[in-house]
Formats: sequence, C-alpha cells, structure tokens
Amino acid sequence: MFAVIKTGGKQYSVAAEDTITVMTLEGAPGDIVTFDNVLLLSGDGEPALGAPFVEGASVAGQIVEHKRGPKVISFKKRRRQNSKRKRGHRQDLTLVRITEVLTGGAKPSGHAEAATAE
Repeated sequence: MFAVIKTGGKQYSVAAEDTITVMTLEGAPGDIVTFDNVLLLSGDGEPALGAPFVEGASVAGQIVEHKRGPKVISFKKRRRQNSKRKRGHRQDLTLVRITEVLTGGAKPSGHAEAATAE
C-alpha cells in the first residue's frame, strides 16, 4: 500500500519503511509525526483519490534526524560596473522514516506522542 502526501508545499509518494527528506518539522529525533494531507491512497483494490484530501487517511512516520541541505551559492555580477554580490544558503531539512499508512481514521501505533504535520 502506498500514498501520496503533501507537506511543506511538496508532494511525496510514500510506502511503509520508506525514508523521505522533507522541509523542517517540529519535534526531536524519535518523535512520531502524522501527515493528514493524503492526496491519493492505493492498496489492494481501486485507488482512492481525494478532493482535495482522502477522508480518514493519514500517514505516520518517525523523525530520524534534522540536517541541512547542500550549500547553494547565488552570485550576481554586473559587468563593467565593479558591482557583484555573493550569498550562500543552506536549507533546513528533516529525515523521516514512514512507519505505516493508516486508513479509516486509525491512530498511529507509536509509543511517542503524535504531532500533526502540515
């Protein structure tokens, strides 16, 4: 069974035991997070499409670690004007291991307190 979830303005296709990198989430490593914005749910039978989200479906995951993405350099130069600008940026990311795909309004079976992620 797999699902398509939406978090941080992006969509991710996930299944149980997958590891995904998403925009930074609240919580410490080991915490359980729940993604309620499920756009598609596919399993044994016909896939369930949401309008916009599938009712009663959610995806539970465990935060593995917080990390930072690669450095991106923005360099602007205006020729013959002795003008240039260099800026660097690293995005904050969270590594999440998907534990289970839930249907029918079921709660995650994790031992930690569940935090809802957008």
